[in-house]
Amino acid sequence: MPNTVEGPDGKPRCGWCAAAPEFFEYHDKEWGFPVDDDRRLFEKLCLESFQSGLSWRTILAKRENFRKAFKNFDFNKIARFEEQDVERLLQDAGIVRHRGKIEAVINNARCAKVLVKEEGSIAAYIWQFEPGADAQCAPQSMSTSDVSKALSKDLKKRGWKFVGPTTVYAFMQAMGLINDHLAECKSRKEVERARKSFKRPNAIARHNDR
Repeated sequence: MPNTVEGPDGKPRCGWCAAAPEFFEYHDKEWGFPVDDDRRLFEKLCLESFQSGLSWRTILAKRENFRKAFKNFDFNKIARFEEQDVERLLQDAGIVRHRGKIEAVINNARCAKVLVKEEGSIAAYIWQFEPGADAQCAPQSMSTSDVSKALSKDLKKRGWKFVGPTTVYAFMQAMGLINDHLAECKSRKEVERARKSFKRPNAIARHNDR
């Protein structure tokens, strides 16, 4: 089982925080807390796709550069990117210069616009895939799940790219669809409280309101 590591305040954190000093703030303020903001959800899916084959430390260090390069991950703006934008981004040393992943972000932005029209919001769509209590497993014991495979499959069916089951599972961990903090981690109870008070977006209600 993964071990905890002592944080700056002497309290235990998930062991992966030990990999880099900047991980403590990310862990304490972001990782696992539920998110219903479409921009943040889209950003995280994109950054997780860029992480494929790399470390999260690399992506986190470049996150502000990614935000600047991709219009703060406003998918409505990114959807208008053209080939000249791809070439511009390939020259940007502040991000990961991978043509396939850059083109996937643009493609996925266009898919996101369609998804919002169909589901009301990215959040309403994503939170339909929140695992039930019976699907929970020991924290940080797996890198994919039946639900991440289902979400990955559905996204691909909708035309999204670079959204494999492992990428999607990491996204679910980070965006609070599951609480994967270790039992001893000081953030586990904080995240659980946040999840209990979190108002899940309702796709059906959004459809009816249109």
